[in-house]
Amino acid sequence: MFKKLSELSVGKKAIIKSFESDEMFLKLMEMGCTPGETILVEQKAPFNDPISIIVSGYKLSLRVDEAEQIIVEEIL
Repeated sequence: MFKKLSELSVGKKAIIKSFESDEMFLKLMEMGCTPGETILVEQKAPFNDPISIIVSGYKLSLRVDEAEQIIVEEIL
């Protein structure tokens, strides 16, 4: 089942499937968020903003509005 990255709980892993917005596509791709990459939700700040993830071997912090643009499939 596909979800937005912002909907995942801390400690969950997922595979990036697509992006909702073409505006964010290039920016997120440059940060290593490419379709097929596995990500791990490492931390969420109070009120869930920002979200810290591990992708492509490094840590990345995303704002909630950016995380809402990433469609993922949770790995169970």
